[in-house]
Amino acid sequence: MGWRIRVRGQVQGVGFRPHVWQLAQRFGLNGEVLNDAEGVLIHCDAAPAAFIAAITAEKPPLSRIDQIEVTEAEYEAPSGFVIAASGAKGAETRVTPDAATCPACRDEIHGHGRRAGYAFTNCTHCGPRFTILNALPYDRAQTTMAPFTMCPDCAAEYVDPADRRFHAQPIACPTCGPRIWAEPEGDAIIVTAERILAGQIVAIKGLGGFHLCCDATNPTAIETLRTRKHRPTKPLALMATLDTIHRYARVTDADLALLTDPAAPIVLLPKADALPDALAPHQNQLGWMLPYTPLHHLLIETVGRPLVMTSGNLSGEPQVIGNDEAREKLGRFADAFLMHDRDIARRLDDSVERAKPPMILRRARGRVPSTIPLPEGFEDAPQVLALGGQMKGAICLTKNREALLGHHLGDLDDVLCAAEFEKAVTDYSALFDHKPTVVAVDAHHGYRATRYGQTLGLPVVEAWHHHAHLASCLAENGWPLSGGPVAGIILDGTGLGPDGTLWGGEVLLGDYRAATRVGGLTPAPLAGGDRAAREPWRNAMVRLDQAGLSDWADELFPDAPRDILRHAVTKGLNAPLSSSAGRLFDAVAAVVGLCPMAQSYEGEAAMALEALVDTSIDGAYTFGEDNGWIDPSPIWGQIRDDLRRGVSLSQIATHFHRGLAHAFADVARDLFEQGKVAAVALSGGCYQNVALFTMTKARLEGIPTLVHREIPANDGGLALGQAMIAAAQSI
Repeated sequence: MGWRIRVRGQVQGVGFRPHVWQLAQRFGLNGEVLNDAEGVLIHCDAAPAAFIAAITAEKPPLSRIDQIEVTEAEYEAPSGFVIAASGAKGAETRVTPDAATCPACRDEIHGHGRRAGYAFTNCTHCGPRFTILNALPYDRAQTTMAPFTMCPDCAAEYVDPADRRFHAQPIACPTCGPRIWAEPEGDAIIVTAERILAGQIVAIKGLGGFHLCCDATNPTAIETLRTRKHRPTKPLALMATLDTIHRYARVTDADLALLTDPAAPIVLLPKADALPDALAPHQNQLGWMLPYTPLHHLLIETVGRPLVMTSGNLSGEPQVIGNDEAREKLGRFADAFLMHDRDIARRLDDSVERAKPPMILRRARGRVPSTIPLPEGFEDAPQVLALGGQMKGAICLTKNREALLGHHLGDLDDVLCAAEFEKAVTDYSALFDHKPTVVAVDAHHGYRATRYGQTLGLPVVEAWHHHAHLASCLAENGWPLSGGPVAGIILDGTGLGPDGTLWGGEVLLGDYRAATRVGGLTPAPLAGGDRAAREPWRNAMVRLDQAGLSDWADELFPDAPRDILRHAVTKGLNAPLSSSAGRLFDAVAAVVGLCPMAQSYEGEAAMALEALVDTSIDGAYTFGEDNGWIDPSPIWGQIRDDLRRGVSLSQIATHFHRGLAHAFADVARDLFEQGKVAAVALSGGCYQNVALFTMTKARLEGIPTLVHREIPANDGGLALGQAMIAAAQSI
């Protein structure tokens, strides 16, 4: 008799078999380790507790162990311990996300060995994974590295279990691997650095797509980039070494841990030393990331300055990934190109995150395709395909008691983003051998994703937008199917509600199977429909009119077409009712003079208002409240009085945020104290506002509160909630 040890989780393509092989040498075991369709399988003649413990305690940095099963089994162990050929192939195990360059590879590119200065240096602890994968199993032949035949030196490393490049599928060196070049010609890194330092814009091919890059200390270059890309104010992402980031930002220990995580996301950090305001107008923070490929390391250390690294795309379109596509689409933006000849299998934007409170704003490179376990009660859940909403598109697949939330796909209003969305459905389904029996969609029949889901020939579950937000938060927190109802505070822009109006500021009472609105913001017309989301003054005028302060609206917006809009509202012409918290933020921002007539990107006014918050200021505005319904009418007179008394905008912004947080938290607290709910869940895009989030959490102190950490609170997490609703209704 011997032992059979099954390891499940993210354990393939991360150096797990050589990890086990090295432990077996230490413990003197005979046997074998191999990959198969379910993960890693170990057969051995003994299974000492210390060996089992070391498998987890010393696991490779990119691995994640979900379960280890140890059973006694008949086994004729060989003499010694070997890494055996892979067993049955399949898509039952985890695909590892792309990972930033590890310290050992970073040292190599700065050293004197054969990979000195090589832009594609990697090992089993770092490098591309998902962005080069064409199909499973994850073997070199199934990746975009297939055209590059390993040289004898790389081949020797690849087959040596003691080498950190054992079975590293993207293994390469200057002799046999991909290459970089500059257009126009010259030494790729040096020429590119010189152009950046001269104030030019360079399109750079990275891991999941192209970036548009310029010198982040050069106001003229930044303005040139903004003008060419028609991106007047939206914040630009930055890349720099850690020393440089410490100079220009305030970095906490939590920030440092997130910056240096293998996922290497963009991390939002408070500004410190001065950089041009044009990087993020009206904001008190900047998005920073460390160089995450050898190419980035080589370039940024040659330039010696922080770099703007913004997505290489036309406004609203998907990020460019192909060389010819880049020349065609980015030629009008870029003065030069830094190219390479390794194809990108799928485009992945950079993830955007915060460290404290921990939250993911955009889930993409480095985080996908990791999974989350389904909560208790979903053991018999069917395979579900969920298609998300219209904005911040993302799909979700459930299988084998796990949910895989796909990467950020952009806004499906754009035709090319919609095409990418359909490609992603095909891609993920094939890659993970997914065979859904039901498709889940948003209940809004005008959404592209919803219309697409209805063409798949499967039973369709239509999930209400805000119920899906609630279910997403429940699932991320492992709330059991039988866990009972919770109070969901769901604050966002807009989503269709069961009453036919556009919701966006709700208190829901429910679980995975159903949810009922028991409170929320009193509604107001969206004057001009979609234009209300682009022109904050419209929301301000409507809310001021509701509060009997039309004269103040006339004073604030004298040049706006107020009479025409009021007539349309009175007649109900293109003025749907909405309880949107997002539009309330726009209204307050407009009243205090922030982007009143127009905002150039979603959330600009609200983000500018949040940037003014000073949590050291006490006090809050008082909202009206009647049986769970929150009326903002009383705050307008308070804001007007404060403005006329010369109160700072920081105090006004702080009082508004705290007042709104208290109003919603108090409604949820009442439900908890009445014994109607066991917890409160916070979801919706407004809860990516740190001030609102922390003030709501503080008001709910002592009450179990469920929040997002790894799944976006905005519509990027919607598909997970839809999947859970469909699964719950199918069990």
